[in-house]
Amino acid sequence: MTIHVSNDTVQSAVLDEAHVGHIQGAFGTILRHDTGPRRGWRRQLSTLLAILGPGLIVMVGDNDAGAFGTYTQAGQNYGVSLLWTLLFLVPVLYVNQEMVLRLGAVTGVGHARLIFERFGKFWGAFSVIDLFILNGLTIVTEFIGIALGLGYLGLPRELGVVLAAVAVMGAAATGDFRRFERFALALVAGSLVLVPVFIMVHPPFGEIARGMFTPQFPAGGKLSDVMLLVIAIVGTTIAPWQLFFQQSYVIDKRITPRFMRYERIDLWLGIVLVVIGAAAMMAFAAGAFAGRPEFGNFTDAAGVAAGLEAHAGRVAGVLFAIGLIDASLIGAAAVSLATAYAIGDVFSLRHSLHRKVKDAKGFYAVYCALIVVAAGLVLTPNAPLGLLTNAVQTLAGVLLPSATVFLLLLCNDRQVVGPWANSRAVNLFTGAVIVVLLLLSVILTASVLFPDETNETVILAILGGGSALALIAALASGVLKRPAVTEDAKVWNREMWRMPKLSELGPAQMSRASKIWMIALRFYLVLAGGLVLVRIVMLATAG
Repeated sequence: MTIHVSNDTVQSAVLDEAHVGHIQGAFGTILRHDTGPRRGWRRQLSTLLAILGPGLIVMVGDNDAGAFGTYTQAGQNYGVSLLWTLLFLVPVLYVNQEMVLRLGAVTGVGHARLIFERFGKFWGAFSVIDLFILNGLTIVTEFIGIALGLGYLGLPRELGVVLAAVAVMGAAATGDFRRFERFALALVAGSLVLVPVFIMVHPPFGEIARGMFTPQFPAGGKLSDVMLLVIAIVGTTIAPWQLFFQQSYVIDKRITPRFMRYERIDLWLGIVLVVIGAAAMMAFAAGAFAGRPEFGNFTDAAGVAAGLEAHAGRVAGVLFAIGLIDASLIGAAAVSLATAYAIGDVFSLRHSLHRKVKDAKGFYAVYCALIVVAAGLVLTPNAPLGLLTNAVQTLAGVLLPSATVFLLLLCNDRQVVGPWANSRAVNLFTGAVIVVLLLLSVILTASVLFPDETNETVILAILGGGSALALIAALASGVLKRPAVTEDAKVWNREMWRMPKLSELGPAQMSRASKIWMIALRFYLVLAGGLVLVRIVMLATAG
């Protein structure tokens, strides 16, 4: 299906000319110069089908190999008592990713480049290095997931990992954006194999409902262990790579503010799928192991597959393993692409899936190198794969607050987003989320550095004291005061507004409170991240 559309009536900051043109989605095309209204359900549906992709891919890609381990660990060790965390994370997911898609559609510039331009070289370099290290480790975990799935199915691990790497590289390197999106959305559809596993296990719906709608901690569970698992759930559900991926993918798909409503629907569909997948894993792991010796003794995803076979039949185990491989493939593709987009954006390399390999060598070199190195590490004998998996979750949890801070500041920079700046309600909600993420990050850092001393008393002190300090700081800095109303937003045409070229923007305006918070955040991240890295290296050396 083909529709006529026009996107660019103003000169914008788009860094790669391949990011301007027709929207060529998996299920339809929207031509660049069609400015017709979307009247009637048929026209609106065809527009939505053409736009679908970024939200679905980023959300379902978040249910990757690490998520399979985290959610099934929660179910196997604590039953359905932590299901409620998923509902609490839904508004956080939406607010974060909605801000990102707004930035992408309005600016035409990737997340890393905006941080460089608006906050300076230190934060720009920090964000890219942080992203590169975390994403590289995350891609390793995706291939660990592929290896575990293949091992359970009795297929040759070495050949399977190599073929998976070739498939992920080949899907992106065709120079055809639509072909990659169809590949990714086929994997999104494949994630639904978890639903029949849930049906085969048939966990009790009454317990699931209580676990989903009644916040509670597992009876008899050690608070420090439960808190670390909750942090892992937060870290695997809200990962930094998602911000970089969705912003750049929206740009590469050539989506502009005119289609914001459709992209928000795409995002909601993705959130629904990610919650269904996560809840299904937690519930069927709880149902399969309840009252059995394996309950409370999680090992890894392969152990879950074996347990499902033992207690729900071979088909359940096979479908779970297929789902694990499917999730690992989409995760590897999305995380590699997020990194390649960021590197291309920062170093002004041609970086678009619309380009052939010969026309964007640096972009595809980064993408493929990450996959080759990750696959190679997984196939290397005696590689510390378990330590690498733990390192991903730990570093992601420690560094997560910084990504949300930059996102909040950028979405309040009127030179960048113009009439698309955050509302006061979004700012207050996101500020509260940052405080929670920061407190969880402190707990995680303390538990890694001082595992024996981080007990329930310390955790409660961090949560209580940190919350009080955050409230005092908010009151003192005037964050809770209602902002002054600006008149310029009334004359802007929101649908057609795009950020001007970066060279035309004035210096970023930051309040004194924001500067103080940024200095404190810089000190904390450098100290905590450095100490955690040292701890990981020490463990690797000792091993």
